Amino acid sequence: MKKGRKYRWIIRAISNFFAVFTIFAFVITCSTMLFVSTLSDSLGVIITEENVNTAAKLTFYNAVFISVIFTVIDTVRQMVTVDRPAKQITDATERMVKGDFSMRIEPVALLSPDDRFNEIINGINKMAEELSGVETLRTDFIANVSHEMKTPLTVIKNYGRLLQTPDLPEDKRIEYAKAITDASGRLSEMMTNILKLNRLENQQIYPKTENYDLSEQLCECLLQYESVWEEKNIEIDTDIEDGIIVSADSELLYLVWNNLLSNAFKFTEEGGMVSLSLSSEGGYATVKVTDTGCGMSPEIGAHIFEKFYQGDTSHATQGNGLGLALVKKVVDIMRGEISVESELGVGSTFTVRLRRVNNGLEKAR
Repeated sequence: MKKGRKYRWIIRAISNFFAVFTIFAFVITCSTMLFVSTLSDSLGVIITEENVNTAAKLTFYNAVFISVIFTVIDTVRQMVTVDRPAKQITDATERMVKGDFSMRIEPVALLSPDDRFNEIINGINKMAEELSGVETLRTDFIANVSHEMKTPLTVIKNYGRLLQTPDLPEDKRIEYAKAITDASGRLSEMMTNILKLNRLENQQIYPKTENYDLSEQLCECLLQYESVWEEKNIEIDTDIEDGIIVSADSELLYLVWNNLLSNAFKFTEEGGMVSLSLSSEGGYATVKVTDTGCGMSPEIGAHIFEKFYQGDTSHATQGNGLGLALVKKVVDIMRGEISVESELGVGSTFTVRLRRVNNGLEKAR
């Protein structure tokens, strides 16, 4: 590689020399002959063949000398202003091709006002920074998927062995089978959420918007958890305004309410309370899901919508950290807003704001 660059540099220098020499030789020769002719006419001097040959030789030597000087100057200029930044850019892109996204190119000090090389360098640095972030997310994603899959697979493997125990009591057999079923369900849910999130992020799911009653959908979602709140003796508080119409994809929003309510019941201890409210505020429908669970710190709340992030590791076996990432993506697609307010030991409130429809028309902001 280095030999090739050296040969290319030598060939380019020779080419530059002959190009400059040809131009200067032509210009100097024409100028000299014109000067000699004009001078001889004005002085009345007769130009002999010897004088012409002498003038031609001097012209040639001058052309060679000037061409060498300008070739050296031009070659040095190109090395400083073109070759050096071009080599930095080439080396950097080669490192990026090999997977090194940590590289950054230092801006070059150019001798000309043309700053296009630094514009290219800034663009490459920004691209490397973005690719570095994507690579980190990809690595974390793979590591988290592997970890999350390992837990239910280990449960399935262990309880599967226990089921092979001879003369296993019926109650134990049912217990072990239920553990395998639950672990399989968590694994299946995780893979389903991964596929949905991937399709949403790659815009392979196109929302099918329609006008529908949001209050009815929220009531239907809440009633699905009746057995859960009865089993844990959780108090339910609802304040759902009737007749609030939104224009959205009902199936995608169902994922939002299902995940938020599921988390609320999961983190609320026995005897606690879960609240669900829906109200109209200007041109928006505001949904709030509140629980009296463990709550979370501001540091955890800042990352709660990231993939595989689980603030409360004590409940890690009940989820896979994908639900809220899926919720955030759906709300963004629906051009809505989602936020969380939480306090440790008190509980959390998730607020979703969506554009609502008034008399069949979507209200403006």
